[in-house]
Amino acid sequence: MTEEQITNNEGNYSAENIQVLEGLEAVRKRPAMYIGDISEKGLHHLVYEVVDNSIDEALAGFCTHIEVTINEDNSITVQDNGRGIPVDMHEKEHKSALEVVMTVLHAGGKFDKGSYKVSGGLHGVGVSCVNALSTKMISQVFRNGKIYQQEYSCGKPVYAVKEVGTCDYTGTKQTFWPDKSIFISTEYKYSILETRMRELAYLNAGITITLTDRREKEEDGSFKKEVFHSEEGLREFVRFIDSSREHLFNDVIYLNTEKQGIPIEVAIMYNTSYNENIHSYVNNINTIEGGTHLAGFRMALTRTLKKYAEDSKALEKAKVEIAGEDFREGLTAVISIKVAEPQFEGQTKTKLGNNEVMGAVQQAVGEALTYYLEEHPKEAKMIVDKVVLAATARIAARKARESVQRKSPMSGGGLPGKLADCSDKDPERCELFLVEGDSAGGSAKQGRSRAFQAILPLRGKILNVEKAMWHKAFESDEVNNIIQALGVRYGVDGEDSKSANIDKLRYHKVILMTDADVDGSHIDTLILTLFYRYMPELIQQGYVYIANPPLYLCSKGKVKEYCYTEEDRLRFIEKYGAGSESGIHTQRYKGLGEMNPEQLWETTMNPETRILKQVTIENAAEVDYIFSMLMGDDVGPRRDFIERHATYANIDA
Repeated sequence: MTEEQITNNEGNYSAENIQVLEGLEAVRKRPAMYIGDISEKGLHHLVYEVVDNSIDEALAGFCTHIEVTINEDNSITVQDNGRGIPVDMHEKEHKSALEVVMTVLHAGGKFDKGSYKVSGGLHGVGVSCVNALSTKMISQVFRNGKIYQQEYSCGKPVYAVKEVGTCDYTGTKQTFWPDKSIFISTEYKYSILETRMRELAYLNAGITITLTDRREKEEDGSFKKEVFHSEEGLREFVRFIDSSREHLFNDVIYLNTEKQGIPIEVAIMYNTSYNENIHSYVNNINTIEGGTHLAGFRMALTRTLKKYAEDSKALEKAKVEIAGEDFREGLTAVISIKVAEPQFEGQTKTKLGNNEVMGAVQQAVGEALTYYLEEHPKEAKMIVDKVVLAATARIAARKARESVQRKSPMSGGGLPGKLADCSDKDPERCELFLVEGDSAGGSAKQGRSRAFQAILPLRGKILNVEKAMWHKAFESDEVNNIIQALGVRYGVDGEDSKSANIDKLRYHKVILMTDADVDGSHIDTLILTLFYRYMPELIQQGYVYIANPPLYLCSKGKVKEYCYTEEDRLRFIEKYGAGSESGIHTQRYKGLGEMNPEQLWETTMNPETRILKQVTIENAAEVDYIFSMLMGDDVGPRRDFIERHATYANIDA
């Protein structure tokens, strides 16, 4: 639109310019407003919305089994054994209640607190949103001994609710086909659904969730299938998260109670690591930004443990100053609460703001922890000893950090000497490439845009912080170079020394650029471990990316094409081979250093042509488990994981 056209439109601004989107048209016009985005994340969110309805039935005590199926054509079926959506006439809408639930935004039983005391889900858009974003959806209700059915197209009923059979059970069955014209991809990933279904089973003890993939068959001819069920709920969940770590002692400190009308469930384990791993949930939603329930937990933990340590005279003997963070080192905990009317805040709307929750959680945790410490003196002493060790290490870390951050004006403001900085100083426009090796670093420095791209070459593999005491990271040159280049600070303005302050972050794109081989992936994992454990805010705010260099340069005659995957190479051969591998030349890039600066810019660094993968945290508990498993001492689970996910077995053989 030209500026002149815009001006003319503003001059004729009248009632005819006002659009009224009826029914579910608004959802189809702006889908990202309702489900977050239209990429892989939003696609899988459709399944969660439907499953949440079944979970609500379970929370109300009417459902015990939920079946989720990925069908051969990539449609999804979710069936439960709940009461079934009502099908009688809705007095106000003058149509079946089923049709109202399926076609009216923000309609459903969860808004009536007499039907559901609490309900899951973050956005509350419900199954009608799923209906709107599906080319086809079929709802079946098993109720009153009959089977009722209605079909929809892009959210609109194809026919009125009708009886299609009889049955001797109750429940709801929803099948939907996501709209390919809306979503970037409509291929469901079993692993993503598997993670969420496992999480829901842990968070809702006693429920059975079955996940079946009819696109894939096992060796015996049956479809790929997994059943998730947890009798012990959070106790099993915290053991799963901590399964790759060495336990300080084998007990799970557990509570399941209700305070001020708020159901509170907490499971705690201590391990010998140096990290704090707390995962909090509200109505089954992972509150990655924390909130009042997390604040109440931390206050209770610090207050109760400090009182016990003081009463036992342990702190007097240690002669070391204890801080709140020391009580949480080596702690893994899962907190799950149910709130009738949750108030979500924060950048991603996953921070709980209900003030009444803080006191309730604080009281519940304080009482349970006090009882445990009194009844288990041996374990209590082990916790206190761990706290003293953490305090000692924290002081050592502070000294190491101060020695690094205490730079003179002659040292360039504390920036590492190997950093080739960019001229632009606006973090929103600036990018930092963390590059494997001096050779690739040299090519990157020559090929980059000096205006907005900075290069920091890394020598070898950085410290594995998963297995190192906190202060050891600040004694590592490579780790310090990364921290200094980014402008991250710790212990600012009286904050926890382990709390990363990224207010002075110098780049809003931090890009890992390593070789496309096993060593490159290992370096990526080491750096991501550093970010996740020491500065998770970088990932949470979407600043971390992984570059995607090509594996091959394929050519035939004058035709040249960069191939980023093995599949790309095979497609090139099929397209230009004309029935033979003859005349085709394939150059395999073993490392970034093999590319000249122009090639590196063209394929991997140029914002117009490059492929960047943004690093996000979809499921914090799963991420916690994977990092501890990949980077910890337990070899067995790591070997199994690599065998399942290996991508380099043939390429680098």
